[in-house]
Amino acid sequence: MPGMTIPSDDALAPDLDQIARLAAAALAAFPEPFQTAARSVAIRVEDFATPEVLEAMEIDDPFELTGLYEGIPMTEKSVADLAGQPDVIWLFRRPILDEWLERGNVTLAEIVTHVLVHEFAHHFGWDDGDIASVDQWWD
Repeated sequence: MPGMTIPSDDALAPDLDQIARLAAAALAAFPEPFQTAARSVAIRVEDFATPEVLEAMEIDDPFELTGLYEGIPMTEKSVADLAGQPDVIWLFRRPILDEWLERGNVTLAEIVTHVLVHEFAHHFGWDDGDIASVDQWWD
């Protein structure tokens, strides 16, 4: 219609690859010795955790889980362990985007970095209490 302004559709939500690139940049900025230890962990990005993961964690709302560490923390590994599946950090795009929008005061890179660091803390052998004692980001 003449005189009607059509909204631009240029602003698309960041896709899985964009979240993965932000995570890779965050990992590249890890200080030593953490960076070396972190390189052995695979980073995967999906829209949501699987229904099986949510059920196992007793989470009803898939938007409540932004990331997940799957593996054996470094503090529990032994050279005598048989090689198994590689450790994996999962980042869940949709819950991350929702948290980012709800907060409105952090960049997407900052929230991806925070989730990644939180999950790597589990890899390094910290429990949620240890993480909370040094990471006041969510307050």
